[in-house]
Amino acid sequence: MSFPFREIEEKWRTFWDENDINKTNPDKLDNKLYCLVMFSYPSADKLHLGHWFNYSPVDTWARFKRMQGFNVFQPMGFDSFGLPAENYAVKTGVHPQDTTESSIKYIREQLKSIGAMYDWDYEVITSRPDYYKWTQWIFLQLYKHKLAYRKEAPVNWCPSCQTVLANEQVKDGACERCDSLVEKKNLTQWFFKITKYANELLAGLDKLDWPEKTKLMQQHWIGKSTGTEITFTIDNDDKDKVKVFTTRPDTLFGATYMVLAPEHPLIEKITAVDKKDEVQAYIQKSVTTSEIDRVSTVREKTGVFTGCYAINPISNEKIPIWIADYVLITYGTGAIMAVPAHDQRDFEFATKFNLLIRKVILSENDASESELSESITTWKEAYSGEGKMINSGEYNNLESKAGGIKVSEYLESKDIGKRTIQYKLRDWLVSRQRYWGAPIPIIFCEKCGEVPIPEDELPVLLPYDDVDFKPKGKSPLATSESFVNTTCPKCGEPAKREADTMDTFVDSAWYFLRYPYNKMENQAWDKGTISNWMPVDKYIGGAEHATMHLLYARFFTKALRDMGYLNFDEPFLSLVHQGVIQGPDGLRMSKSKGNVINPEDYLDKFGSDVFRCYLMFGFEYIAGGPWDDSGIAAIDRFLNRIWRVVEDHKQILSNTRDNQDFSLQDKSLNRVLNNSIKGVTQDTERFHFNTSISRIMELVNELYRYTSEVNEKDFNAALLSESLKKLVLLIAPFAPHLSEELWKMIGNKPTIFDQKWPEFDPKALALDEISWVIQINGKIREHMLASKDLPKDEAENLAVNFGRMPELLQGKTIRKVIIVPQKLINIVAT
Repeated sequence: MSFPFREIEEKWRTFWDENDINKTNPDKLDNKLYCLVMFSYPSADKLHLGHWFNYSPVDTWARFKRMQGFNVFQPMGFDSFGLPAENYAVKTGVHPQDTTESSIKYIREQLKSIGAMYDWDYEVITSRPDYYKWTQWIFLQLYKHKLAYRKEAPVNWCPSCQTVLANEQVKDGACERCDSLVEKKNLTQWFFKITKYANELLAGLDKLDWPEKTKLMQQHWIGKSTGTEITFTIDNDDKDKVKVFTTRPDTLFGATYMVLAPEHPLIEKITAVDKKDEVQAYIQKSVTTSEIDRVSTVREKTGVFTGCYAINPISNEKIPIWIADYVLITYGTGAIMAVPAHDQRDFEFATKFNLLIRKVILSENDASESELSESITTWKEAYSGEGKMINSGEYNNLESKAGGIKVSEYLESKDIGKRTIQYKLRDWLVSRQRYWGAPIPIIFCEKCGEVPIPEDELPVLLPYDDVDFKPKGKSPLATSESFVNTTCPKCGEPAKREADTMDTFVDSAWYFLRYPYNKMENQAWDKGTISNWMPVDKYIGGAEHATMHLLYARFFTKALRDMGYLNFDEPFLSLVHQGVIQGPDGLRMSKSKGNVINPEDYLDKFGSDVFRCYLMFGFEYIAGGPWDDSGIAAIDRFLNRIWRVVEDHKQILSNTRDNQDFSLQDKSLNRVLNNSIKGVTQDTERFHFNTSISRIMELVNELYRYTSEVNEKDFNAALLSESLKKLVLLIAPFAPHLSEELWKMIGNKPTIFDQKWPEFDPKALALDEISWVIQINGKIREHMLASKDLPKDEAENLAVNFGRMPELLQGKTIRKVIIVPQKLINIVAT
């Protein structure tokens, strides 16, 4: 019969709940293992197939580790603030709190249907006051330590979502959520000073067991550059100066013009009167151009001359100051010294606007300095490599590195330069002009200025009523007079609350710390015991979070450590990225594309265990791929074969008869059993679930071969019993409901997940017999199964008399026999 999945799955989930099977023992610290998958967002779309692909294989790994003796902590929660819920509320008119709570209730049941061993006693929900109270508390600690500050800055503005976006939330110049073209605006916003930890965030990557690609993405995003900051004076201006940063001070003599970003504060002051209209028009046009387009290497360069000149500090040469949008105010100093002979962007700009190009580095392929000056008009591209300095006065003939040091030393001696380090990383912009997020705990008082909310008055609650959360280009909370109007905690005078809310990445930057202490009311976590469970031992989630959530969580951990609240450096010691299950069309699943796959259809037909196993067998976990359900029926048959082979031979488990001498069939079964244990153990550890299931399939096939080829009275009862028990243990993490039922069927007490994971016997993997190749004059004639350690005389005798060999050797004289040990026997005959 087929296994009754509907009956047994509900039965065992109830058993697990009623008997606290999935509860974590917080006092059992030996072999603790904090296994965490990134929590779900409770959108109105509920969980789709892709979520199952994320969560169920991780649960398999966690169950596997539990059977290996680890005290596994696997919590689950909901990242429940954010734009999707608010946008859905705007669309439907239903309050985001109501839709979020309803979705959480539904998704929680979906997650339980996976059969995962989540300990729901430790659930966190980021949109509830008992959680965001502590998000606000962390904001206050950052503010207290000068890591949270407010300033006016050019920000990314999504006209559709009507809110500010962090740099990390802009993809190819568009909003990552709605694909609208992002604009630039100058707004006063809150920032977290993540740049203070730039170097430590970079250095700490070396000790993390993370995918190399993810570490490289963070390295690139942080973008450490070692160079020299150089001060240029303005011609006929004794006061104003422009600082630039360069990694190539050896090229300073080749700086033939300067470029300022359109947002640079000096532009208005230095621009010549007859150039102001042209400059202003260019600046206005640049506002509508995305940063991605501005720095594109294929986009034609644009710019405008200010009519003003700077002085090259080493050559005293007057160089024109231009404005161009390929220079960003948010990177470096917002100004560059342009060296068109040795930077391709500068070269293209200079070529277009007929600016001077002076080569100051001689490459190995350059013939001579004199030939260079004659062929300057034929250059097709800049030379960006190192070489020998030329056209550089007293520094001529120095190699680039040595020359760069000398130039930097000169600039430092004149107090017009300094060697320094810069980073591409910008401070984290956390203000959002939306309703559904954690309120920022700051009050503005005309008398006292910025005033933090006293900690004993937290949380600052989101108002449920008296708020219009439809986007209007300003913070919805500003429409709630009952929220905004308050009194200053310092002086008692009327004051206004901050109306912006926090970026939802703030909520997820610390949630892993809250799980073990989710019911603690007087503090976010216990400083004395947090290190008992932290850091997270295995963290699993999407690679798209490399430069956002994963970076922010690392920053929070380091900042809280320095404040004395934590005593470890990194939040996630080991990281695994799951792949993406796409729609059948090969595109990312999306409701708008109509390619979302509903897992409930498969659960109704096949059950959770079959669906779990198919997701793990049909798709490589770290790769994913387009959805194709053509193989799910085969997995259904596979699990039913396990059910039948155990059910049909369960009586053998009570037979204690033990055949000491293994037959050839016994040896084969024992070898496959131990090879499967070895393979499943190694592959599951590495999240290679597809090959793990393949190894279990091999064992199932061998069990069917054994029980069909060997007469029942000749069964090795002990071996067969061991093989069936270990088969059930091996399939347990993959098909937890089925394995519990089979474990009980063969006379054991549940839960199977308290059993020890089987270990393989290396001796059983050794082959006593091999297939010998028998040749006549180098041509293969037969294959003979015999001992791998045949003595020479016995090998010759067996070979000449095996199978067709007597017939093939008839009438021939054997001249010699060549034996390659454990491989072949070649008979030379004429």
